[in-house]
Amino acid sequence: MTPRSTKPGTGLTVRILTALALGAVMLLVLFFAGPLGLSVLVALVAGFAVAEFYRLERQEHRKPNEVFGVAAAACMPVAAALFPAQGLVAVVTALVVASLLWHLAFLQVTTADTATTVFGALYVGFTLSHLVLLRALPDGVVLVLVTFVSVWANDVFAYFIGVGVGRHKMAPHVSPHKSWEGFLGGAVCALLVWLAAYSLSQTPLGGTGLSLAWHAVIGLAVPLAALVGDLVESRFKREASAKDSGALLPGHGGFLDRFDSMIVVSVTVYYLVVLARTP
Repeated sequence: MTPRSTKPGTGLTVRILTALALGAVMLLVLFFAGPLGLSVLVALVAGFAVAEFYRLERQEHRKPNEVFGVAAAACMPVAAALFPAQGLVAVVTALVVASLLWHLAFLQVTTADTATTVFGALYVGFTLSHLVLLRALPDGVVLVLVTFVSVWANDVFAYFIGVGVGRHKMAPHVSPHKSWEGFLGGAVCALLVWLAAYSLSQTPLGGTGLSLAWHAVIGLAVPLAALVGDLVESRFKREASAKDSGALLPGHGGFLDRFDSMIVVSVTVYYLVVLARTP
């Protein structure tokens, strides 16, 4: 998530309380609601996040079809739970065909409008659906849990280290508050989370089924993927001259602000796990 210059006091308290509440909901759903329950939660997040993305794009004078895009983004995680890869392909196909027919039916619809409609749903819904696919793998609950915790650790420590000792700006024209010190601090914590997770095989939770070397690889990949997701969303906001993608999450902005890192991380972790388990 993009760091923001929150002043000490009430603003930071609201930020922390919102993060704790959202994290608690995600963990409860992960442990007690099963794959379909997780898919419904991801669908809600994807629906709100892609709606925020389309709002940003409208500020850039594009006119995406929110009905098609939000519906597709919300259906993708549920389809991934019910029919895995085939379900995702079916929803993506329906989105593309519907968008093309919409493009043909209305002369005022531009290529940019149609492309934005499809891209938005894929950018948010398709990517986050990989959390559901990850949950469906053997040891999926633990894999999703460690993914969540590593992203949270990366965000928290990057924020506080960046605010405390950050001096060297990483990308001032895209994300003015992001520093190399904050990135490295968050990256070390994310790596430590994945290395520590290797020992979970000796606990009732069970392990991930991956070697220590693969834990290290994924632990290094997570902060890099989170950085890409963060900077991309910051670029979208800067192009639209917007500070936040929305205002539904007090202290954090919108759902896209909160889950920008997870968008790229979910895809990265899923395919690295699949690669690690390929004979």
